[in-house]
Amino acid sequence: MTSQQPPQLAELQDLLDGAPREAEVSTVCQVDAAGRTFPVYALALGNRSPDVPAVGFFGGVHGLERIGADVVIGYLRNILNRLPWDNLLAMQLARMRMVFMPIVNPGGLWLGTRANPHGVDLMRNAPVDSADAPPALLGGQRISARLPWYRGVLGASMEAESLAVCRVVEAELLPHVFSLSVDCHSGFGVRDRIWFPYAHTAQPVTHLAELHAFSQVLDRGHPHHRYVFEPQSHQYLAHGDLWDHLYALACTRGDGVFLPLTLEMGSWLWVRKNPRQFLSRHGFFNPLIQHRQERVLRRHLGGLDFMARAAWSHDRWLPAGAARASHRELALDRWYRGAR
Repeated sequence: MTSQQPPQLAELQDLLDGAPREAEVSTVCQVDAAGRTFPVYALALGNRSPDVPAVGFFGGVHGLERIGADVVIGYLRNILNRLPWDNLLAMQLARMRMVFMPIVNPGGLWLGTRANPHGVDLMRNAPVDSADAPPALLGGQRISARLPWYRGVLGASMEAESLAVCRVVEAELLPHVFSLSVDCHSGFGVRDRIWFPYAHTAQPVTHLAELHAFSQVLDRGHPHHRYVFEPQSHQYLAHGDLWDHLYALACTRGDGVFLPLTLEMGSWLWVRKNPRQFLSRHGFFNPLIQHRQERVLRRHLGGLDFMARAAWSHDRWLPAGAARASHRELALDRWYRGAR
């Protein structure tokens, strides 16, 4: 480990240096922060064919939320360590694509900021505007990079890190017949939540039936999970959501079904058990005690593996015909017809 980079990035680099030959490692972009240059890495495994499903895992979009990067790095380590001996994993990778971007915002991770080194919140940076009124500041603002949730200059290109995510998603996920992504964050609240689009509107998405079918697979196949599965709009609306942007792009391309999910780990679980975390800005968003960090990893690594298996087996649960219409009606009742 070196003091010249975030410990998570050093851990990731060690992991990538020891990765087997079948692991396809790339530097998607590089970013500067406080006189240092940091790479943004992506790693891909498995079948490239668009006829097979794909799953992507993303972390570290907000530099202050280190636990998101930790969870994705932990799952990547699990996958790489199983490659030499796990025949079931080999069968899985023969019929699917797996992609990892564990640290999207290494500059923000180094600086200890939610935003990237330019002060831009990468989850408010996409060219998507909310038709409704999002909450002031929280929903994205263009007043100043000195204030949180800054979207960037109107009309400017997206930040390098945002564009890197877009390139990876467009190249590695969207061409496939089915793809699913999981973006790992920590957030306020005492519940772990899995959000799906939209963030910019309370209207339902095109693939609402597929998302409802996935939620049933999750409830029945992973029965002791503690996730609240819901549209992000149930919590707040926002401008510039990157996954709204990519989902809209996927719908216009029409290559296949793309389901982008955001895992929001409830950070108040850690603060409530250790109120001294209020004394640290990192303590608002990350478990600071080792055994709680390990507990978070144990809880969510199983959840990420379940999502990979669900993507691999999508043809067994994805609804069609009358079943799709039924799932859409059930989803509307559950999430949009006053059932919140």
